[in-house]
Amino acid sequence: MQILFYDTHILVCQKAAGELSEGEGTSALPTLLAQAMAEVGEQTAIYPVHRLDRETVGVMVFARTRQAAASLSAALNTDAFSKEYLALCHGRLEEDAATLTDLLFYDRRRGKSFVVDRPRAGVKEAVLDYTCLRTENDLSLLRIRLHTGRTHQIRVQLASRRHPLAGDRRYGAPKSAHSTVALVAHRLTFPHPATGEAMTFTAELPVWATTP
Repeated sequence: MQILFYDTHILVCQKAAGELSEGEGTSALPTLLAQAMAEVGEQTAIYPVHRLDRETVGVMVFARTRQAAASLSAALNTDAFSKEYLALCHGRLEEDAATLTDLLFYDRRRGKSFVVDRPRAGVKEAVLDYTCLRTENDLSLLRIRLHTGRTHQIRVQLASRRHPLAGDRRYGAPKSAHSTVALVAHRLTFPHPATGEAMTFTAELPVWATTP
């Protein structure tokens, strides 16, 4: 975890693989961030606003007040709150750029999401846009913008099309040199809860996302 920015309303950080987006355990970001702020003399509450999978790295914003949390949560499903990812998947997709729309069901017992054919209890629509930046050695680097935030959304939408993310054994990726899932929350834009100013932060990229 690395803190990128903070003021009296928000805190922006880069999440590491293995850290939890929410919760109270020793590997949960609210705990880690509160400890880091205490070390610089800032006693603060930490309110999660959105989440990343435990395996995913990248930029996240947290609120430091209940009012800021409410404001960010209200913006979360609007165009003002934009989440852009980079992902490395197996194979070449049929189109260099497209919108993927699916119905997803998250099975809590199995800890996995599944693409399903029709609506029913617990099924939610998932939508993302992708652009292929390059394909090399049967691996494609994608830039992805999420329009919905479903559990494991990017991973399952691509895996269901036989393009699992590199390193994502849970969704059928073959063994590879990637020890973690090749997915990074690269760019985050949101309105500041107090001023309304659009704020954008980018994550430090892993080697797989930068090597041509």
